Amino acid sequence: MQRRTILGGLAALTIGVGLPGASIAQMAPLNPPVTLTVGYQKVAHLAPIVLIEDELKKQGVELKMVEFARYADARTALLAGSLEVATVGPADLAISLANGSKDVVGIMGIGSSPKYVIGRNGVKLDTWEDLKGKKIAIAPGSAVWFQFAATLTEKGVPYNSLNAVNIQGGGANFNAALEKGEVDALVTWEPFESIPVVKGYGFFAKNLDYSQSKAVGAELGMLVATKTAATQKRAAVERFVAAYVAKMLELQSSKAKFAEGIQKLTGLDPQISAAVAQQINLGPVITVDQIKRQAKAFNELGVIPKDVSGEIENNWDGSFLAKIKTN
Repeated sequence: MQRRTILGGLAALTIGVGLPGASIAQMAPLNPPVTLTVGYQKVAHLAPIVLIEDELKKQGVELKMVEFARYADARTALLAGSLEVATVGPADLAISLANGSKDVVGIMGIGSSPKYVIGRNGVKLDTWEDLKGKKIAIAPGSAVWFQFAATLTEKGVPYNSLNAVNIQGGGANFNAALEKGEVDALVTWEPFESIPVVKGYGFFAKNLDYSQSKAVGAELGMLVATKTAATQKRAAVERFVAAYVAKMLELQSSKAKFAEGIQKLTGLDPQISAAVAQQINLGPVITVDQIKRQAKAFNELGVIPKDVSGEIENNWDGSFLAKIKTN
């Protein structure tokens, strides 16, 4: 279902945009130029974001790029007014609203992938029941943790039946713990999912795909902006979204180009970049209804303090994407 949804979205964009870059080329350059402060992370599915700066300069949009280690940090900076656009986790819109922050608007999803638990070689992980008693490395409060926790609930596996090991810092710390035998499995993100598999000390537990929960789904993140930027700098945000979508289409059409983009963003070696590119589908997979389901489910799970599903529609602006489709 998720794959059909994302491919359908890409098909619609392809029909509307035509050749990658055609849509943004039809927009008149801004004069004087406008600066956008954009927060991002060095994760594979965001490869388009480091490949659009030159095109946007031609359109009169100057990017001020700010790197963050985690989605949550970018969300905090956005809500503090330090950023105007950011890449965040799929739950971050609901989290922001539940905490009383109203100056944020969702724009589009950016990709999906299967989310397999990564096991250490020799560990039996054939069924969800096999997780019980295992040491599972997690990043509490992260986007992938939300996906994993929601799936466990739907599968009827109590979260406290496994030995959750909180790992601090970046994904490399997860891989080090797995390689040393300190944990039995990982719940993490690319490229740190593929690295243990490529290097030979881990495996994809393909029976344990936590991307398909009804509450969360397979999305990897989304673009958001402050409402202030979406109104006062709307023309610049439109050009940013158009450039991002054009590059996203280009990379999704060629896994080789996608791998090159991943390598440029992350600094990974070519073999790992190519492996990661095979796991990810780029595209605007998120829907408003899906975000509503997340908001409701996370409140029921006790992750966020109140149900804000009724507020999502007023804080989602699909017109940026719709404008690209109809140009």
